[in-house]
Amino acid sequence: MANYNKVILVGNLTRDPQMRYLPSQMAVTDFGLAVNHKFKTKTGEDREEVLFIDCSIFGKGAEIINQYCQKGKQLLIEGRLKFDTWEDKQGGGKRSKHTVVVDQFQFLGGQQGGGPSYQAGGDEQSQAPRPPMNRAPQQNRGAAPQRPAPSAPPAEQPYGDEEQFKEDDIPF
Repeated sequence: MANYNKVILVGNLTRDPQMRYLPSQMAVTDFGLAVNHKFKTKTGEDREEVLFIDCSIFGKGAEIINQYCQKGKQLLIEGRLKFDTWEDKQGGGKRSKHTVVVDQFQFLGGQQGGGPSYQAGGDEQSQAPRPPMNRAPQQNRGAAPQRPAPSAPPAEQPYGDEEQFKEDDIPF
């Protein structure tokens, strides 16, 4: 039987991110995301439903979100659902909740209308932010467009030093 667990959401942070470190020294940041759904009822009345979703992100992405996000910031996230259960210490009953474990994110709604994105992978030490897609202006509009020769994609560089992701790279 095939399984597929993928979540893509755009929303606003409901609280400031909270970062902590696991015993393995990997960063974990928890934050809440509010996602709105607007619809019309059968009577034609406009309604809005708000969902509050708990999210977690690990590694370098956790550090980036903790540093550059605050309550109200708009964010696009992509990840998977995780179901947690635990015993309530005070009432003794079982408790549970769903959480989104974020694999990728992109800042939205900044001063320039967007921002850099981040994609997590299996090895957090080998991740680098994806470069923005910039198009060169077309020089000769009357002639047929010239296609550049295919080239190999640039090799990803590991996050060895913090100089690869500078504060100047963030658009806000």
